[in-house]
Amino acid sequence: MEERTIRKTSRERLSELVSTLREDILTGKRAVGEYLPSEKTFAAQFFLSNQSVRKGLEVLVSEGLIEKIPRVGTKVVGPPDGAFVTVKLGFHSSVTGEADLHRLLAIFQKENPHIRVQAVPTSSNNYGYISEYLSSGLLDVVMMNFKNFQECAENGDEGLLEPMERNPELYSFLSDAFQVEGRQLVQPFIFSPLILCYNREHFQAANLSEPDSSWQWKDLIEYSSKLAIPNERLGFHCDLYSSNRWPLLLLQTGKKFERHEDGRLKLAGTPMMDALRYCGEMKHSIPSLSEGITTGESELLLAKGKASMIMTSYFYLNYLLGERLSFDVAPVPHFGTPMTMLLNTGLAVNRQSNVKDAAVKLVEFLTSTKAQLFVRQHTYSLPARKSAAEWVGEEKRYLPSRFSLFRETIPGFRYFTDLAISARELSEINQELKMYWAGLETEEALCAQIEERLTLSTT
Repeated sequence: MEERTIRKTSRERLSELVSTLREDILTGKRAVGEYLPSEKTFAAQFFLSNQSVRKGLEVLVSEGLIEKIPRVGTKVVGPPDGAFVTVKLGFHSSVTGEADLHRLLAIFQKENPHIRVQAVPTSSNNYGYISEYLSSGLLDVVMMNFKNFQECAENGDEGLLEPMERNPELYSFLSDAFQVEGRQLVQPFIFSPLILCYNREHFQAANLSEPDSSWQWKDLIEYSSKLAIPNERLGFHCDLYSSNRWPLLLLQTGKKFERHEDGRLKLAGTPMMDALRYCGEMKHSIPSLSEGITTGESELLLAKGKASMIMTSYFYLNYLLGERLSFDVAPVPHFGTPMTMLLNTGLAVNRQSNVKDAAVKLVEFLTSTKAQLFVRQHTYSLPARKSAAEWVGEEKRYLPSRFSLFRETIPGFRYFTDLAISARELSEINQELKMYWAGLETEEALCAQIEERLTLSTT
């Protein structure tokens, strides 16, 4: 027996015995009809008295998991009918790494052996699948980002979600984003602003000062040119074509999309079109900005020393876990007023779930202090619980010195909806901007296509 087990109190060792046996029986590790080892064996294994072991076994007898047969032994009878509850959780596959989700679920199931969680991957980019799964009862709990939630509300599907109590321990600005008419329909889980991440050694070798909150885009362009090495290293990389990236530039211009009297988007001749043109020009003014490398891949470029700076999120910093790299973070550059885009992911309960109590219990666990601290201590993602996000203690992995800068940038957090567009319109605009910024579509065609596509989709 390991020394740390010996140091546990007798009550803790007894609880461990009961929990271990219960889990073994519920999971089938100990088959129905099997006889358990003797009380003496358990007493030696868990450093307990025979009397304490007997008390522990009585707990399992009362739960109907085992029965004592006089002069024969203790027999496993298996879980009674209805002992298991299965909660189907729809999750974004990226959160496997962003929140170490599977280990979190293992902790939950160990604490709640009567609840089984069936994790079902869903697309974070296609709300249609989420809606289908909810309405058909295929999911009891579903992970939603802010865009998914906006699509849910736009489609009038908010009735699919079970209203929950607002959790005052979670950042209020995160909870506010998941409300409809004062009802909390999604509990925030993890979040991230867009940030700049950079290789400190590259800056030191080039005798350049590191980025700070005063940086404007012109500063990034200047430093990018100095850090780039032809055929060897990019000065800066960003997957500008991602709908979680390009809205930032437009948000920072302070412009909003305008509309015709009938509600259709208006683009030609508006300040927003000027902003789109400017963003395209700025994109091409960064000589080392590479095409064809997407979010996730740019973090690997940084890790391999093939890029000096990238625009990313705390979520994607997890690609750098375990890498031998001296990196740090800074606020994203701006046009004069510090501002960044906020990414927010939460959890919703299916209102029609047949296991609603267990579903709510799972959401409560994932937003609990224990689970949220786990996220903070094992990943680079930011937990929604304020005390966990701002936790200070012994770190279990390399932590950038400016990791907590998100706290100072909160006043500048913005969502794509601050551009005065819907989630559906964001997707439509995203498709056309890819063509326009790649030089495959004229400005006139861009304006016409956006208005035509959005008009057709509303009729």
